[in-house]
Amino acid sequence: MKKLVLLAFLLAQVTTTVAQNVVVNSKEKGEKFEHFWSKGVGAGRANEGLRAGWLEQLEKVQQDCGFEFVRFHGIFHDDMFPIFEKDGKYSYNWQYIDELFDRMLDLKVKPFVELAFFPTPLAAKNSKTQFWWKANITPDEAKFGEWHNLVQAFTQHCVDRYGIDEVLTWYFEVWNEPNLHYGFFDGTKSQYFELYKQSVLAVRSVDKRLKVGGPSSSNFVADGRYDGEVENRDGNLVTFTAENINKLQWKGSWIEDFLKYCEKEKLPVDFISTHPYPTDYPFNPTTGKGKDFSRYVNSTKDDIEWLNKVIKKSAYPKAEIHLTEWNTSPNSRDAMHDFLPPAAYIAKVNLDCIGLANSLMYWTFTDIFEEKGGGESIFHGGFGMINYQGVVKPSYHAYRMLHQLGDEKLFKNDYLFVSRKSANGKVVALAYNYPEDHYNAVPASIKKIEKYEQGKTRQLKMELTSLKPGTQFKLETLDKEHGNIYNYWEQMGKPEPPTREQIKVMKQMAENLKTEIITVGKDGTFTLNREMSPWSMLLIEQVN
Repeated sequence: MKKLVLLAFLLAQVTTTVAQNVVVNSKEKGEKFEHFWSKGVGAGRANEGLRAGWLEQLEKVQQDCGFEFVRFHGIFHDDMFPIFEKDGKYSYNWQYIDELFDRMLDLKVKPFVELAFFPTPLAAKNSKTQFWWKANITPDEAKFGEWHNLVQAFTQHCVDRYGIDEVLTWYFEVWNEPNLHYGFFDGTKSQYFELYKQSVLAVRSVDKRLKVGGPSSSNFVADGRYDGEVENRDGNLVTFTAENINKLQWKGSWIEDFLKYCEKEKLPVDFISTHPYPTDYPFNPTTGKGKDFSRYVNSTKDDIEWLNKVIKKSAYPKAEIHLTEWNTSPNSRDAMHDFLPPAAYIAKVNLDCIGLANSLMYWTFTDIFEEKGGGESIFHGGFGMINYQGVVKPSYHAYRMLHQLGDEKLFKNDYLFVSRKSANGKVVALAYNYPEDHYNAVPASIKKIEKYEQGKTRQLKMELTSLKPGTQFKLETLDKEHGNIYNYWEQMGKPEPPTREQIKVMKQMAENLKTEIITVGKDGTFTLNREMSPWSMLLIEQVN
């Protein structure tokens, strides 16, 4: 009996999910859609953008992934030297910000401006700080007028330097995750609302058409911890005690109160921003500790749908939705960020959420990122889709493949998206195997990859018809053995640090996906029948 049970277990590990044959007419009418995944991407702090490696990687992801905007912290942090105080008077200095913005715009990337943090002259005395680089997070309401003046002067300078037509395409977001009282804003909800008021009035005083928004709040929650003026850490045990956290009602932090406040004060809200990470870190007052919870694969879509409903019922039904941070987890030391599974997760969530948001910004494009200081390893679980040395990870390939899709949807199911480019009529499809046996939780917060290698394979069967005989398709496969650089690094013996020659080889191997060319026969039909391993992705691109 035990042998039979063991045999059944082993068979379960190699079970293939068999899909019905998908037949798509390449000439049928398509449905237009936007590449909202390419709208923007995140980075660490502004000063890191003055480094050669950061700029080189930004150029790469702009060219290969199509990102239009980059959002980062600390535009007003002390290391950007935006303000000087002498004899009780303030003067402004934009040299460092100019250097950053000039180089970004030269690379065809615009700033998604996050107005934060407090420069020391405008922060509260003995302000609390965040990160090793000591970002000031404690407000001084007596200096909110000076904050208004800083934002106004900064906005005016941007218009003077880059022209109003350019700056009208930008976004101005007020602060970062102010609901995290123990994180990014050592103040109350009301103080943040007043800060938003002063910021939006300052930006709009330069030109009433400029786009402003907030509240840039953190991940969704299933309890009332953010209902009051500051985070309540007493008695919010809903997530801890639920039998299934995915059946709870999750809601955005501060969103509803923010919209009501802005309506009352008659303030503009051009966009709502928040960070729908599929994880939660509630505080348990019983133990005095927090704990991380991973929600199921569709949680991001659930959250965005909730957000759409709230905005439609508000005084700002036409407000854009910009999800200015998102990843498998908000932990910059989560080993999963370096592994293969996030690629399929990125593809699935973005394709499932088409039409629900104006952007879903991956946090971040680079491991040149120092919220917790420098990484202790070349692969340390950093957020980036490219590591410090410039070696691309599977997450980079996910965005590169998404960028290759056309702008007309021909077909979609839970593992295949077929599109066409309206400009030239070429068909591009993207298949991915996010194993159904892993739907209950996103791939996050793990130290080993083994359990994620046991997912089910998937049999992909598809036909593209009405093609010209001789049409060729290029197929690129991302899987455990191709483009999965961490796996290759392990096979190398995990050199730490790699030599210059080893880095060159790693860069080549990271880009080395399995590539094939398939030519369509006389019947004008492209036929594909193959098994996809867990977490793999397949880009199918018409090349002639």
